Amino acid sequence: MSEIFRALVYLLCLGTAGTCAFLLWRSFRQSGARLLLWTGLCFGFLALNALAVILDMFIIQSISLQMPRLLLSLAAVGVLVGGLIWDMEEWS
Repeated sequence: MSEIFRALVYLLCLGTAGTCAFLLWRSFRQSGARLLLWTGLCFGFLALNALAVILDMFIIQSISLQMPRLLLSLAAVGVLVGGLIWDMEEWS
């Protein structure tokens, strides 16, 4: 795969995750459903992760951003799982 297609795929991932985060946040503000908050935060961290991938692979090649990328992924999953566990008390 050429470099342009790789960059295009990563940019599309960034755009998709950012759009999902925005739409979920907007829906949370309208409805107040906390599940939308947790998933919106998760997608926000995934968008930041996609941005870190783009920076790491195409813009800043002199230093490795692998650790920040892994921490952003962990934060995304941690926020979602933590929010689901916290809100489980409301569902039961």
